Amino acid sequence: MPPPLAAARAQAAPIESTRRLLFRLCLSFKALLSVLEIVAGVLGFVLSQHAIVRFVTVLTQDELTRNLDDWFAQSLRQAAEDLSIGSQRFAALYLLSHGIVKTTLIVGLLRQRLAYYPLSILAFGLFVVYQLFRFQTTHSMWLLILTAVDIVIIAMTVQEYRYLRQRSQPMAGLNAL
Repeated sequence: MPPPLAAARAQAAPIESTRRLLFRLCLSFKALLSVLEIVAGVLGFVLSQHAIVRFVTVLTQDELTRNLDDWFAQSLRQAAEDLSIGSQRFAALYLLSHGIVKTTLIVGLLRQRLAYYPLSILAFGLFVVYQLFRFQTTHSMWLLILTAVDIVIIAMTVQEYRYLRQRSQPMAGLNAL
């Protein structure tokens, strides 16, 4: 009969493996979104406000033809029409810088570089604070959703960091011999 500690570890292994896989999947999804942020940021700098309104109109036209009360399509179209040049430049700069920072951090996390974990926790935490600050003025539900996702990613990053540090400590003791 295996010792109780070995049995507990054997039971925890599939759960730990699933949690780590979920963490990597969430990071991969977040990486995809951050690349889209970079693309949107670049487009925000190169497209005119008129081109953005045309694009959003084409994008939402089919949905609004079927359902005039579609909140998302209406909100997107209204946001594009209300976009000033200054707001467009700010949004482009924010998306570009936010996307570059997130992509860099996520690549480091996916490569399991320990130094990236505290940096990522700090950066994502700062994004959460900024998003909550912006929510006070915009009352955007999207900011709350983004913030909730970021908080989950932070919690998962903390768990993964603890796991990797714990796993690397016994190896450090063997290397000292």
